[in-house]
Amino acid sequence: MFKHYTMNQVILPLDLEIKLQENDIAYAVNDVVENIPDEAFTGFLHETGCPAYHPRMMMKVILCAYTQSVFSGRKIEGLLKDSVRMMWLAQGYEPSYRTINRFRVHPEVKELLRQCFVQFRCQLVQEKLIEEEAIFVDGTKIEANANKFTFVWRKAIEKYSANLVEKSNQIYEELLEKDIIPEIERERESPDELSTKELARVEEKLHDKVKDYDEQIEVSEDVSERKQLRSERKAPKQYRKQFKDYVARKQKYQNDMVIFGERNSYSKTDHDATFMRMKDDYMKNGQLKAGYNVQIATEGQYALAFDVFPNPTDTRTFIPFLNKMEKEFFQLPKYIVADAGYGSEQNYEDILTNRKRTPLITYNLYRKEKKKKYKDNPFTIANWEYHQEDDSFTCPNGKKVTFGYFSNRTDKAGFKRTFKVYECEDCSDCPLRSQCTKTKEGKNRKIYYNEKWEKQKAYIREKLSETETGEIYGKRKIDVEPVFGFLKANLRFTRMSVRGKEKVENELGFAFMAVNLRKYSATTANGNLDNKINKKKGSDYRKTIIGTFFNYFRLVMSQPHLFLNKKYGNYLVYRPLFQDINVQ
Repeated sequence: MFKHYTMNQVILPLDLEIKLQENDIAYAVNDVVENIPDEAFTGFLHETGCPAYHPRMMMKVILCAYTQSVFSGRKIEGLLKDSVRMMWLAQGYEPSYRTINRFRVHPEVKELLRQCFVQFRCQLVQEKLIEEEAIFVDGTKIEANANKFTFVWRKAIEKYSANLVEKSNQIYEELLEKDIIPEIERERESPDELSTKELARVEEKLHDKVKDYDEQIEVSEDVSERKQLRSERKAPKQYRKQFKDYVARKQKYQNDMVIFGERNSYSKTDHDATFMRMKDDYMKNGQLKAGYNVQIATEGQYALAFDVFPNPTDTRTFIPFLNKMEKEFFQLPKYIVADAGYGSEQNYEDILTNRKRTPLITYNLYRKEKKKKYKDNPFTIANWEYHQEDDSFTCPNGKKVTFGYFSNRTDKAGFKRTFKVYECEDCSDCPLRSQCTKTKEGKNRKIYYNEKWEKQKAYIREKLSETETGEIYGKRKIDVEPVFGFLKANLRFTRMSVRGKEKVENELGFAFMAVNLRKYSATTANGNLDNKINKKKGSDYRKTIIGTFFNYFRLVMSQPHLFLNKKYGNYLVYRPLFQDINVQ
């Protein structure tokens, strides 16, 4: 059960709503949260314990605080005591900073934020603020809440793990040769290396061996014999210490590899954060920082969907982001716009073949191919003459470059690409060899030509040269880029305050929704909307009633009243309570 919470009841001694301006951002926050269906809050219900604060109220309080660039739980608690809009949204409740912090990282809050984005987009569509013609995708890196020098590198762990396997196998063979311990039963899964269980078993055998020596030393009364036993016990004790360390290190390395996943690094204080290069390099030395790759989809400078990824490159985040967008937020429009960081054969194929949409995404050499220097370069394959009848090119020296064979390559993500390999007939005495190729003497130049990739690039060039699609792509810089500017410069959200991917997603949801609400409120205040923000039900009626009450109260109190005044000999005199009130 929840504590009683409603927005349609007059509170005493004064309704704080009358102190808010007509287009105050608190109204936008209230409308967005009130549009969330009641079914989304069932996950917060519990039958026992003290009634909890209503999740609607908590959502409004945190969202409103984020719009004011307040991200600390203690500062949000302070706003609840001295901010009119926060007191109105909370309706007199003052949850502690612990309650606020626990709520915003709650797993069920993710669904509430998703509903906020869905309902907000529906509102934008209804008010015709977005056209649903295209979405603009881009990413940025935001620093994680992790310490600076807490990095763990995959290559280092792999190197240390290999050394551990080599040393443990070597020492185990020594133990068998010296007959210190008997041979242990090996597992079939890892015959070339000792597993964690096998290392622990060797340590146990060594412990038993040392224990036997201890018992013999206690029983023996001969000094020389005891001295000899202590000398023999020294080696098993040293080996036991080594294997005890090996067991701990083996477990640590295995745990590190699990945390890595497909990444090359992670932070000790935030295991989901990856070390990557940031644009804000204050030391000017290219230092890597723990952070997250944040992807957003926008239209009309509103963030309509977002996701968080641990890998720094945008190319491999594109397809998972589109999948999440379709599954949780909205159906993809006709055009998908992004910069050259997303231009790849796999991404083009996914949009054109699987999603049946039009990609307006450039590729790495798109700008360079338009330059005169590139077009006039005789050693560029695109400028060579192609002969379709025998499937060959003609190089700048007039030699034929003929087709040889097909070559297949599979990248780390498992995507397969097919290349046609062409080889020049003779490069031995070519005077242009040094300018044309870097292959060793005696070898001819080879060309790897990807037909599918070249067709995709031609398709992109054609689309971007058209007037309609060219204008849509031209909006990219003024649509998606400002959202990151609003987030980092205006909202001053440059670093996470929570740790872990799930918690980071919740915080970013609050931050991006705060950016949306600030822009929406500013647009409303400027009078760019035909339909103003709808106030809550009964709001105008309540304002009329309250205003009438205060007018009547002022009229009554301005009338003459009886007072006992000693100045006039304890006579009853009449005078108004508020003489300075002008009654109209």
